[in-house]
Amino acid sequence: MTHKGYTGTVTYDDEAEIFHGEVAGLRDVVTFQGTTVKELKRAFRESVDDYLDFCAQRGEEPEKPVSGRFVLRMPPDLHRSLITAAKRNNQSLNAYVLDHCLAASA
Repeated sequence: MTHKGYTGTVTYDDEAEIFHGEVAGLRDVVTFQGTTVKELKRAFRESVDDYLDFCAQRGEEPEKPVSGRFVLRMPPDLHRSLITAAKRNNQSLNAYVLDHCLAASA
């Protein structure tokens, strides 16, 4: 579920018969809930909008949804071996690592 670039994650509480959600990727805690999918989606959109309004009222910059950029520190030897492997596959380091991450998550 996405709204204005923000993503919601949802779990279902079988005992309470309610969906609980949270906006993912933020240090701030932004939650929502509903008993139906329609209600849950509406609550998610309202929570994102409320978060953005709250930040604006306080004159604060809201956290941005994840950018897709990820900086990783590693030992130089590992960095060198990854660059070498990427070159052997005619790929950039970024493409090589991304391919392997996607394959590992499948």
